[in-house]
Amino acid sequence: MAENPTPASAPTQCVGPSFRAVADKPSATVSAVVSSDNVYVLPQTPQLIALLSMIRNKDTERADFIFYSNRIIRLLVEEGLNHLPVIEKNITTPVGRTYNGLMFQGKICGVSIMRAGEILIQRDEDTALPKLFYDKLPEDIANRWVLLLDPMFATGGSATMAVEVLKGRGVPEDRILFLNLIASPEGITSFAAKFPRLKVVTAFIDEGLDEKNYIVPGLGDFGDRFYTI
Repeated sequence: MAENPTPASAPTQCVGPSFRAVADKPSATVSAVVSSDNVYVLPQTPQLIALLSMIRNKDTERADFIFYSNRIIRLLVEEGLNHLPVIEKNITTPVGRTYNGLMFQGKICGVSIMRAGEILIQRDEDTALPKLFYDKLPEDIANRWVLLLDPMFATGGSATMAVEVLKGRGVPEDRILFLNLIASPEGITSFAAKFPRLKVVTAFIDEGLDEKNYIVPGLGDFGDRFYTI
């Protein structure tokens, strides 16, 4: 654990003994803790829990599911950008003054793992193993900082395959930042150990996986709820 307490507005760095739920609060509203230095969880604010409650609710209509999911994704991307390196950049304001600002170091590319994404990976429902169907990435992907986006992180198979695809295209592991809505403690622990130089930012770490390797309590099939009319 860090020597200085983490500010309330900063993401929680998940370090500590194994993965566990905080005991003094209901597990449904408290993200589990995993023992990984490279995993960060968004601050568990009332706003975030309310947004998560909307997309978890089986009665939430598709339009609302999309709206609230996009809001959480925006929070994840905003936090993810905070983990990218920056360099100093002096600019001139409209009143002729110099402002000592910052700019990102190099280009950034967002890569999604979804049915209509840049890397199409789907899980075989019988074996629970990932299958790569398609990928379309920029030719200069090896020179970019990559925000890898995947809404649900169960066993980690799809994310692992996506990272291997990116590394196969020349992207260094420490230039990949994995952003995720809801993760299982089992999957995220093994994934973080397999790729120790990669950073993970997630909105919530759930209780675990059921016998079918579905996240519980989870939110169902994200792709079906987001895309199916």
